[in-house]
Amino acid sequence: MGSHAHRLKIQNDISTYTILPLEKRGSTREGKETVKALFAGLEEDFSKRIKNGDYLVAGSNFGCGPDAEQAVLALKFSGVGAVVAKSFSRIFYRSAMNWGLSLIECETNYIDDMDELSLDLDRNCLMNLSKGVRVDIKPVPKMLKKMLSKGGVIQYFRDMHTLSEVA
Repeated sequence: MGSHAHRLKIQNDISTYTILPLEKRGSTREGKETVKALFAGLEEDFSKRIKNGDYLVAGSNFGCGPDAEQAVLALKFSGVGAVVAKSFSRIFYRSAMNWGLSLIECETNYIDDMDELSLDLDRNCLMNLSKGVRVDIKPVPKMLKKMLSKGGVIQYFRDMHTLSEVA
């Protein structure tokens, strides 16, 4: 992942219903349509502000609550390059890995709205280029990096199944 401007900083305990309000949800097949509803009530113009590859930066316990899959898919369809937070709820983390949304765990107090960031997964660090600050990140396991590069756990195993049918 290269350098991208940070677009949004939100508080702790952002629930899946804050990410994608219940009344705005459709089936997961309508995920691209739900992008417009991301953070409705918190950041009304979020979908207009985010650019492909930007980082979403939050505090602790990001993605708490039920129904993580639709929130994850809406974030993925929005073009968010990764969500950077102090911690994630377990169900949100699992759903994000399944669908290939990168989650980066680290201290986020040194990141302000619109800071320029650069992520180096090999060195386990996030550089805040705007401030000249290096932040260590929780290492992403090698196998998980491989799965994320293929589009997530689900796509990784779909590809493996397809390859075994060809062989």
